[in-house]
Amino acid sequence: MIKIGSLIRKWDLHCQVNNTAHHTQEIQLIVRRGQPFLLSLEMSQAFQTFETLVLSVETGPPPSERHGTRSEFGNPSPMYTSDVKAIWRYAFDKSANLQRGVVTLSVTPPADAPVGKYSLSAKTERGKTSLGTLVVLFNPWCSDDWVYLPDERERQEYVMNEYGIVCVGTSHSIAGRPWDFGQFEEEMVDICLKLLDVNPKYLRDPADDVSARCNPIYVSRVISAMINSNGDQGVLVGRWHGDYSDGVTPTRWTGSVDILQKWCKLNCHPVKYGQCWVFATVMCSVMRFFGIPCRVVTNFESAHDENNSLTIDRVYNKYGMKGAEESIWNFHVWVEGWMKRPDLMKGTAYDGWQVLDPTPQELSEGTHCCGPAPVSGILQGEVNLKYDTPFVFSEVNADIIKWMESDNGSRRKIYSDTTRVGRNISTKAVGRYMRDDITNSYKHREGSKDERAVFDRAMCRVNSKDDEDENRPVLKVDMKIEEETKIVSGQDIKLKLKLRSKDRTNRKMDIYINAQAMRYNGITTSNIHNSLQVQEILAGTDVIIPIQIPFSKYGRYMVGCDSMKVSVMAVDQQQQDDIFETETDIVLEGSPIIIKRSPRVATR
Repeated sequence: MIKIGSLIRKWDLHCQVNNTAHHTQEIQLIVRRGQPFLLSLEMSQAFQTFETLVLSVETGPPPSERHGTRSEFGNPSPMYTSDVKAIWRYAFDKSANLQRGVVTLSVTPPADAPVGKYSLSAKTERGKTSLGTLVVLFNPWCSDDWVYLPDERERQEYVMNEYGIVCVGTSHSIAGRPWDFGQFEEEMVDICLKLLDVNPKYLRDPADDVSARCNPIYVSRVISAMINSNGDQGVLVGRWHGDYSDGVTPTRWTGSVDILQKWCKLNCHPVKYGQCWVFATVMCSVMRFFGIPCRVVTNFESAHDENNSLTIDRVYNKYGMKGAEESIWNFHVWVEGWMKRPDLMKGTAYDGWQVLDPTPQELSEGTHCCGPAPVSGILQGEVNLKYDTPFVFSEVNADIIKWMESDNGSRRKIYSDTTRVGRNISTKAVGRYMRDDITNSYKHREGSKDERAVFDRAMCRVNSKDDEDENRPVLKVDMKIEEETKIVSGQDIKLKLKLRSKDRTNRKMDIYINAQAMRYNGITTSNIHNSLQVQEILAGTDVIIPIQIPFSKYGRYMVGCDSMKVSVMAVDQQQQDDIFETETDIVLEGSPIIIKRSPRVATR
């Protein structure tokens, strides 16, 4: 740039050099806070270090030093009051040639600067010169930044990697969807900044909102709310059933950029349609763009607890599972963001990975967002922590209370399933297209003494402990459904039910076998198969009952459903209170990639 009549004749923002040093990609200047960048000013005459040269940066309306959205710095050094936030600094770089009027400065945004777009200007004795704009991002390479991530391989994976996989399927059949995050695509700068600028908090109080963008906790909550369109101008409309003809079926999306570009071209009107993995992957792209380390996480057998009771009620009758508000999803996908949590007042105990979930499920402080909830707190059952830890704890560790409903509507408790929820919690392995099982970062080994102790502690904290569960009944009959042949969509389904009496009692049992069409979020839609047979089970012997569901019988019910729930209820004819239940979920939709577990188990 050249300016006539000013002491500053030309300037150079060194975009390519600075962006490379700051791990950013673009033709405009994008830097990370807490890390210096170069700025060159060519003066019309020789320059002395004692001469007036004050730089100024501003972001947001209206910028102010008290909010940390404006900073004047240089020579003469301003006198800062105690309430000034986010002070920028510069030093003369060794490459400067002041005798020739070449002033090269090393400019450092503070590690607590609000992220966003700034205007940059310089003031000399001859007046003020506008130098253009720059974008400031969080900095996981800077130890003073709340998002600092010390491992370089993890920074490359969770900030820089533009490609990944999302685990889907069921806990016993895990597959992967490829995904293009595209956080460094050309239009992402404007789109991601626009996302912040149309959020309801900004529209209510822009000065306060922009000031709060120094905090990754705040920014991540805003992003979580803005990825869904419930109650704001967010990116995606969710739909889990019915007609998708006026939009895009969620399974058709393969990357985030197309979705975000479409949202921007629609003038911030939501894109149709998303489901959990689409919400999560788009959020991951935006988080990585802003510099918050982020990974996509899948929880299999994921509970949806609406009332923070840490339990899920499941009601069965002769025709299978009845519909319910609370459900167990085959899988549910959210993200984890890496950041410090000084707001929780426990030192560094809750720093690190935080659960954030943009799928609209329950309200959090009046907004459809979730998190950040510290993974380390979830592991210990600390359900009193911000944000939304009871909900996330239930997703991975709720007990399922199973009930049998009689023809007259009365219910009998069958038992509590303490092991089903929260299995094979998965994310992409660092540097490899494989699955890392990170279950042990969320919960202790299922059924272990530590796992039950944590659950009991969490129940006490939410004041809803069920005294009946102190003495859990011993199951007298083992039941398990297994595949007889490989299940292929469009072909007959062949299963087998294995029963075994665990004590010395011979039993005559009514066996109710049911199959229901089900969406991946655990909602059953249609009854496909119902049968009743009487079976005698001798003590200590195995009984095998074949289960066959012809395609001609189930095919028409599977439109809009990608899985089937097969459940079995066994009632002892002599002891009507002895009721036993087992079930399995069958995925009928093919998946693009079958992924293996990485030999390295993530523990962070």
